[in-house]
This record gives sequence, structure tokens and C-alpha cells, in this order.
Amino acid sequence: MKQNLFEMGADFNDEWTSDNKEKSKPEKKKELKEPKEHKLYFAKEKRRAKTVTIVKPFYLEKKRLQTLLKTLKKNLGTGGTLKEDSLEFQGEVKEQLQVQLKKLDYAFK
Repeated sequence: MKQNLFEMGADFNDEWTSDNKEKSKPEKKKELKEPKEHKLYFAKEKRRAKTVTIVKPFYLEKKRLQTLLKTLKKNLGTGGTLKEDSLEFQGEVKEQLQVQLKKLDYAFK
């Protein structure tokens, strides 16, 4: 740790630091649910003059969510990404996406 110029003789030994840049993030405990217990909804956004279809919230482990994204992208023939608890797909693919997710037993609002 680099020395802070404004410590003025304070003693920061027992896990105390004067550096406010080292912030610890509290871990979120994510509730996991089965596909039938999900209540997904769709959103549509315009980004750089292109449409993005968003589906959320998913209550799955990150690894399962990544495999779900990969299979959906392959079945839809489109690009997509994972952002926290949502999946984002390129283009307006709501109808096709809803059919694919119903086959996998996901529920919607």
C-alpha cells in the first residue's frame, strides 16, 4: 500500500487503512429457481440505431445462464450477451425467443 500523505501520525494497523480506494463489495446471495418458477418479461431498447431484445430476470447460476444463452443464440441465429441476471439479443426476436424459452419450460408474466 502506498503511503498516504494526510495520515498525520495515525496508526492503521489492525485491518484499518486510510486508503478509500480499496472498497469491498458485499456478496449478493442469489436465489436459484427452477425454469417453471421464473416469471420472465421482455424489454426492447434502441442502441446505436439498432434494436436489442432483453429478457429478465433469470434466477440461475452463472454457468447455467451462459449455456442457456449459447443454445438460444444458436437456435435463433443471432448474437447476444449476458448482463447480470438478464440476456440481451441483437435484433427484434421476441416471438422466436418466447417459443424457444417455452420449449425449455420457462414462464412469463
